[in-house]
Amino acid sequence: MIRSEAVIGLPGYQVTGIEERNGTVRLSARYTGPIECPHCGGKRLRNKGRRIRRWRHESWGVRHSELELETQKWRCRECGRSFWQRFAGILPRKRATEPFRRSVFLRHWDGTSRSRLGQREGIGAATVERYFRRGLQRQFSAWHSGRCPPVLGIDEHFFTRRQGYATTVCDLRHHKVYDVVLGRSEAALEAYFQRLEGKAEVRVVCMDLASNYRALVRKHFPNARIVADRFHVIRLINQHFLACWRDLDPAGSKNRGLLSLMRRHRHKLNPQQQARLLAYLADRPALQLIYRFKQRLCYLLLKKHRTRKQCQ
Repeated sequence: MIRSEAVIGLPGYQVTGIEERNGTVRLSARYTGPIECPHCGGKRLRNKGRRIRRWRHESWGVRHSELELETQKWRCRECGRSFWQRFAGILPRKRATEPFRRSVFLRHWDGTSRSRLGQREGIGAATVERYFRRGLQRQFSAWHSGRCPPVLGIDEHFFTRRQGYATTVCDLRHHKVYDVVLGRSEAALEAYFQRLEGKAEVRVVCMDLASNYRALVRKHFPNARIVADRFHVIRLINQHFLACWRDLDPAGSKNRGLLSLMRRHRHKLNPQQQARLLAYLADRPALQLIYRFKQRLCYLLLKKHRTRKQCQ
């Protein structure tokens, strides 16, 4: 007994014959799936004709294959509209089944060029490109939800010299990238944030201290709480500390060796570096107090999973 689903690769079909003609395997089948009106979903139908159609199907090894079906034209008694029968795994007005289109996408994804793949499968290079773009859209829609995640992360990064910067939007709850958009200014991102769905459901937005991002979040995410990224907060603390150091000791702040020691966290210094830094700070008690306060504040910001009361 022939297992039709194993042969065709699609459910709802019954194989009625297999033959080979000029190196092409032709699969004759009968569709056993449900038939209903695609416009209203009605099942009271009247037959208006039939014809034999063939679609390009995924290859058997190095041999091409075709799927042959008898398709019927129906008229819906409920809405009065006519339509040709729809089949599972075959999109309307397409000449190939979805398994064949998916196989072309995967082979092109693996590195086979468009021209070489088109010659082997008997299709044009433009058709390969079209199948590949459709496969990319399908993959993108599979992992990219249409609605905003409740916990967002927004940051910028340099993209190319020609196109400048890009903004990355992350789903921090599931630790994955949600989307990447060209531009970082408020004007460049305005149209993108207007198209987003579910903005009222966003509760937390974690980002740096850029004013343009804060303005966008306040405008498009009314129920979200803005949380500053710890990396940028620690960076801002270091910037203010170095500015204070320049005011207290202009000559010492120009020493590149001391500057490197001042910027680092205390646990990243070896014993020799710690001894050198303590010897420098021993002669400057005011700067030593500021340095210790900066270190305690940075270590507080490095702690995770703390409540507000614990931090206080």
